[in-house]
Amino acid sequence: MALPAGARLGPYEVEHLLGAGGMGEVYRGLDRRLDRAVALKVISQRLVGDDASRRRFETEARAASALNHPPIVTIYDIGESEEVSWIAMELVEGRTLRDVIAQGPLPIRQAWSIARQLADGLAAAHAKGIVHRDLKPENVMVTDEGAVKILDFGVARRAVASPLDDAAAAATVTGSGTVAGVILGTAG
Repeated sequence: MALPAGARLGPYEVEHLLGAGGMGEVYRGLDRRLDRAVALKVISQRLVGDDASRRRFETEARAASALNHPPIVTIYDIGESEEVSWIAMELVEGRTLRDVIAQGPLPIRQAWSIARQLADGLAAAHAKGIVHRDLKPENVMVTDEGAVKILDFGVARRAVASPLDDAAAAATVTGSGTVAGVILGTAG
């Protein structure tokens, strides 16, 4: 279901399709209130009626929005417009880590920088009790300046809660979204 340029999702205007995946499409959009570019992730029409898929889509927004750390994409908003569920998030200009490594071996400083930023982002998520569970080169963006952003918390899971967890993180992700024997994420 490709959305046409100019379509409105709440206060956001669709500009063009950036890519598509298993859960839906991602568009470049414009936040008309703040005049800022955003990425708009839209759940696939074939999954809209599937409660588990909708919960997973909402889980992604809650999990990532509970995290405020430079290597993790910032979630701005979530909503539904005319039966289209969407997440508005930071638009990360750059290339996927898959595209970066496809160019050939990385200089050691660049590889170290990417690894350090990924580790910092994952450590921040784990400190909030959130496990990504689908970290792969396609879910990591690298900007032209070398900044790393972890994307797609769609199959994230809440780790075992401790009494020290803050309430905001505890309310974001539940462990009830998966079932033993069911494969989620990307097969190897």
